[in-house]
Amino acid sequence: MDFCIAVAYNDPTHLTQIARTAEEAGFGAVVVSDHVVYPERLETPYPYTADGAPRWQADTPWPDPFVAIGAMSAVTRHLRFICSILVLPLRHPVLAAKTIATAAVMSQGRLTVGVGAGWMREEFEVLGQPFAGRGRRLVEAIEVMRTLWRGGMVEHHGEHYDFGPVQMSPVPADPIPIYGGGVSDVALRRAARLFDGWASEIQTSAELETIIARLRAHRADSELANRPLGICAALRDAYDLDGYRRMADLGVTEGITVPWLFYGADTNSCQQKCDGIRRFGDEVIAKLG
Repeated sequence: MDFCIAVAYNDPTHLTQIARTAEEAGFGAVVVSDHVVYPERLETPYPYTADGAPRWQADTPWPDPFVAIGAMSAVTRHLRFICSILVLPLRHPVLAAKTIATAAVMSQGRLTVGVGAGWMREEFEVLGQPFAGRGRRLVEAIEVMRTLWRGGMVEHHGEHYDFGPVQMSPVPADPIPIYGGGVSDVALRRAARLFDGWASEIQTSAELETIIARLRAHRADSELANRPLGICAALRDAYDLDGYRRMADLGVTEGITVPWLFYGADTNSCQQKCDGIRRFGDEVIAKLG
């Protein structure tokens, strides 16, 4: 299991130093998240809290994930980057394919993209994208992007997107791993049947065990049954060596943490956050081998 640092809500100017320190401390990846705007009036309930309120405020930083990945990849050599979750139906898939392919090429293949249908109706309205039917557009958008990433002259004629022969360059040398997000049965089935893995929000160990069982059942009943399924997960009840071993035993391939929170760091201090990353590397990653 690779340890990954979630960097949502952080000062964007801290990210390159966090990435350098994470790589030195033995972390496998940095996880970036995606939102474009925050509306003054938010009526759509956030699906991952009991009261429906998001965990962040309107002025919380949400840097463009691929600009952030480009900056962090430039100062690291081996660290991977996971976008979890990109709200793909907010974007035209041809433009998204260009951005993602460029980030994959510039990072020398260190990119995994998690995609989801999105939950914030207001964000779709601001960007002029229909909220209804976003799941179907997501599936077709993946087909569009994978077609373009093959290189050469390609075309696509679908329900939502249609274009004649075009060529995109650069394209990645190897397929870009794609993970699916979401916890509904539709989202889990989509991740298991179409993608390389699944990316969580924040679950308990018991919740994750149930979800993984459902994912594996869907996978076994798909054309991808013989391919491995990545699990990128964050657990609210895993915070010590036993907890992390339990994550690995469940089948988690990328375990997400925010290491400085365990040590009481001032989140406005890049130095204290990096000290927490190093300490976690010594006290957890090194001991787990």
